[in-house]
Amino acid sequence: MSTSIIQVTATDADDPTYGNSAKLVYTLVQGQQYFSVDPQTGILRTAVPDMDRETQDQYLVVLQAKDMGGHLGGLSGTTTVTVRLTDVNDNPPRFTQSMWSFSVSELAIPGAEIGRISATDADLSENAKLEYTILEGETGDTFNITGVNQEAVITLNKAVDYESRSSYSFSVEVLNPIVDPRFLRRGPFKDRASIRVAVLDADEPPRFSRARYHMDVSENCPPACTVGRVSAVDPDTGLTNNIRFSIDPQSDPEALFRITPDTGLITTAMELDREREHWHNITVIATQRDNPSQVSRAVVAIETLDLNDNAPELDRQYTTAMCDSSSIGQVVQVLRAIDRDEGGNDSTVYFSIPPESGAALNFSVRDNEGSLLVLLSQLHPLTRSPSSTLTLYVPLVLRDGTSGLTSTGTVTVSVCPCLRGGARAVCLPQQSTLPSPGLSTAALLAILACVATLLAVSALSLSLRRQKRDSLSPLEEDDVRENIITYDDEGGGEADTAAFDIAALQSPRGAYGGVMGFGASWVPGMEAARGAPGPGCPSLALRVGEFLRLRLTQVTFDPSQPPYDSVQVYGLEGTGSRAGSLSSLESEGEKDAEKEDWGAGLEEWGPQFHKLAQLFKEREKEKEENDKPHTTTDSLDTSRGQSMHHFGKQQKA
Repeated sequence: MSTSIIQVTATDADDPTYGNSAKLVYTLVQGQQYFSVDPQTGILRTAVPDMDRETQDQYLVVLQAKDMGGHLGGLSGTTTVTVRLTDVNDNPPRFTQSMWSFSVSELAIPGAEIGRISATDADLSENAKLEYTILEGETGDTFNITGVNQEAVITLNKAVDYESRSSYSFSVEVLNPIVDPRFLRRGPFKDRASIRVAVLDADEPPRFSRARYHMDVSENCPPACTVGRVSAVDPDTGLTNNIRFSIDPQSDPEALFRITPDTGLITTAMELDREREHWHNITVIATQRDNPSQVSRAVVAIETLDLNDNAPELDRQYTTAMCDSSSIGQVVQVLRAIDRDEGGNDSTVYFSIPPESGAALNFSVRDNEGSLLVLLSQLHPLTRSPSSTLTLYVPLVLRDGTSGLTSTGTVTVSVCPCLRGGARAVCLPQQSTLPSPGLSTAALLAILACVATLLAVSALSLSLRRQKRDSLSPLEEDDVRENIITYDDEGGGEADTAAFDIAALQSPRGAYGGVMGFGASWVPGMEAARGAPGPGCPSLALRVGEFLRLRLTQVTFDPSQPPYDSVQVYGLEGTGSRAGSLSSLESEGEKDAEKEDWGAGLEEWGPQFHKLAQLFKEREKEKEENDKPHTTTDSLDTSRGQSMHHFGKQQKA
């Protein structure tokens, strides 16, 4: 039966009503072996019943359309149709080989890969999906198989033993999970293969008879007390005399147990205490003598069995209080006892007060529901100050009703005046002459030490602050200023104006104001108000001398006054002097100063300047006798500078 594939259509522009010019006929030019076409409709069909995609999956078919009804002289056109075959599940899977052989070591662990097998399926996609299974047989659950695409992996499911079985044989089946019923006639869509796995012999480590041992031993058993025995065998030979046993020291750090190397007998090395440690887990090592690298381990859990070797004891330290007005039979304290032995709390415990104890005269005990006991007071006078607290220590003897073991305990009872009313005794606060615990000797000493430390820190801080303030005093600043001003350095010459500002030295008013105390606030006209030289007023020389004596007195008795005289001596003669500046700082380019009568001016300054006045007079006489017109005042300036320098030293001295 043919299958319709596609319908092709051709068009003709001629008039269909005019003869056969537009009448078309379809034919196959290529592909006649596999396809056919309807001449009138152009429907393309298959020409063979079974086309195999696995043989050829694509065909190129060429169709022709011819007018004039296909007769000679008609015009034609062609087209190409590509036909692709889709896949169906019409091919069963097949193993690439029918027999597979593998091998595995007996030391292989579960999950190890044994080998891989493969199968093929000519179909595509879901039609080629494969499933692998191990058929029921002698292997049991020793092996597993997992399919990966068209390949399957056989893995070990559990350990194998060469001495028990040297080989395994089983069958594996592969099939398509999706089957097309139209092709079932072709046979089953599955295949089988035989698998043989050989087990390889290996030198195996010793094998313990059990994976884990459980043993027990009584506590307090003397050393070398038998605990139990472990056993192992060499799986290669089946013998036990080739095995040596030992205990892993990390599992038994206290060395509580020993083991016989040849027999595996475990004994104790010291007495055990169940109340200290109930279980002991040790690791026993089995080593093959002829091959020490073959080692096996097994865990041995040892339980310490209980013996009734502990006497009952009070569950805690009891401290209680009772009123001094307590009546006979009043409950003072409820006591409880514990027994550290296993099940010891189920036995009866008897309490008693030793008869030879003085507390027996005032207290007694009474059983109440087994280990619940009541401490009672008896009528007996107690010697105690009415305003103080009396502390009594009541000894107790506890005896185990089963084993007869006894122990002792003590109950501390404070007898004190109490508040009236209330279910429990509440002692009134007592006056005490002793220092409060919060103000003990140690506490007082600590407080005093802290106070002393604070005082020392405060004194040190004040000392440092005062030292810092003294270091910044005016006297020290004056010393620095004087040292800076009177330094013996020629500097960079007259052109060096960056090192020192000489404007103040060249300004008569500024220098004068500084010397005479006018300061920065001096303005023109203030000199007259302050007594500037004039008729009937002291001369400038007398005023300068008086000012220098005043400054000398201030420096001598007032350390805060700086020695400004050392600065101003080199500054200026003062306002009104005809001599001008004597300083060597004057520019050499300036004009010569006018000639003045230096001697007359210096004599007015006092006896200190007599020598200087005499020198100037002698100098003037020499100049008058000198007839050279080009005589300059350089030598005069030099002598003036030397004289003034001598004068400055004299004033500073």
